[in-house]
Amino acid sequence: MPRVVLVHPQIPPNTGNIARTCAATNTELHLVGPLGFELSDRYLKRAGLDYWPHVKLHYYGDLEQFVSFQKQQEGRLLGFSVRGKSCYGECNFQEKDWLVFGSETEGLPDEFREKCDQMLYIPMPHPEVRSLNLSVSVAIGLFESLRQLNQLH
Repeated sequence: MPRVVLVHPQIPPNTGNIARTCAATNTELHLVGPLGFELSDRYLKRAGLDYWPHVKLHYYGDLEQFVSFQKQQEGRLLGFSVRGKSCYGECNFQEKDWLVFGSETEGLPDEFREKCDQMLYIPMPHPEVRSLNLSVSVAIGLFESLRQLNQLH
């Protein structure tokens, strides 16, 4: 099953919505700090509703902790960014992939993008729209990976 990774998320309702999506799809959620909020934030909890007990949540204080953990695991790091090189729809997702998303304000840090096996983008044909909401981007990437892996029943 692919895993979702949020690097330095800043907006509690986005992370809450992503946690709810992860709970619904039985997907692990990995949060990499520093976060722009406390995990006890009421807006985070409200967006996740009563699904928090079903979220397989992992937290790392910084990128070094996450990278150290991830290196001990299997799977590719697939970064999502408006500056990605390949369209997410052309990616052949694998079961042990890590779907990595940066913060709402900064995206993925440069030093982390270099660690990714592949950088993906979600096409946006309108030239005046520079990005999608983080929770929408995660849902697009996650559901495409699950669709390809025949894990949507």
